[in-house]
Amino acid sequence: MIIRSLSAFAAALLISSAAFAAPAMTGQSALGPVLTNDKGMTLYTFDKDAPGTSNCVDACAQNWPPAMAAAGAMAEGDYTVIKRADGSMQWAYKGKPLYTWSKDAKAGDVTGDGFKDIWHAAKP
Repeated sequence: MIIRSLSAFAAALLISSAAFAAPAMTGQSALGPVLTNDKGMTLYTFDKDAPGTSNCVDACAQNWPPAMAAAGAMAEGDYTVIKRADGSMQWAYKGKPLYTWSKDAKAGDVTGDGFKDIWHAAKP
């Protein structure tokens, strides 16, 4: 019984600390250092976004999946959490919402950088 309670407490602690961890890391790419998600996939910014507001919805968000923030996630340093039009929460870096690119196949890929001159790899 005590072990089960301790295990449940440890699991809750891990889940709650994950919600407050910074959403991105710095990884290496052909462009040099870029922001990545926890799987090492490059994060991107979109020129059509306004500070703190995502304008990438519907088909755009299918191609450029938002870097979603877990429930209870809180701002940390240059990272903030913004509310999307659908009510979900997304990570932003220095006010710019963050996304991955559906066509990046592996960690370190930066194939979305410069796409239509409006998508850019996020750099630390």
